[in-house]
Amino acid sequence: MIRNLLALPLLLLAPAQPDWSQAQTLTVNLSNYDFDPERLQLQSGRPYRLHLVNTSSDGHNFAAPNFFRAATIAPGDRERVKKGKVEVHAGETADIRLVAPAAGEYKLHCSHFMHGPMGMKGKIVVQ
Repeated sequence: MIRNLLALPLLLLAPAQPDWSQAQTLTVNLSNYDFDPERLQLQSGRPYRLHLVNTSSDGHNFAAPNFFRAATIAPGDRERVKKGKVEVHAGETADIRLVAPAAGEYKLHCSHFMHGPMGMKGKIVVQ
């Protein structure tokens, strides 16, 4: 009984898990050398489902290391984000559930060879 009472403050301090069913979906199309949209607007602290769609016949990724490092990613989706990027093979999709980080601007690009310099870059703006 005493052990349970001692654990109570820790339970009260634990952050509540977001209601992922209420997460706003943001669809981003990855095509040959373009993100559509190339600018994403998010609200700090809100849950989102980032729906990445590769519409091309080539592989791409959604690389935003500073953004992913600052965001709270759903436990089941963390393994899809590797070194700050999400790989999306040709014709496939990827979903990442996250809570938007603190306000700021975060760079976005495709880190595949020459994709960024050819125009595959953008920005994530969190307000």
